[in-house]
Amino acid sequence: MSEPARESTTEVWEVFARKDYEEPLRHVGAVTEDDEDLAQVAARSIYDEQPWIEMIIVPRSAIRAPIKA
Repeated sequence: MSEPARESTTEVWEVFARKDYEEPLRHVGAVTEDDEDLAQVAARSIYDEQPWIEMIIVPRSAIRAPIKA
């Protein structure tokens, strides 16, 4: 008996980071992963070339544009 197909939960996570507390967060890239834990690991491994003091991930689906062109 075959297992039922699982719905894909892959999501794009935007990655933001800063080098100093005085700097604003800046967008450094994106990763595509199935969950937040995997996205954190991927972001750290891909974007660790800089000495960041803070790095955050945000699901792309959670980003809202306050002004649309």
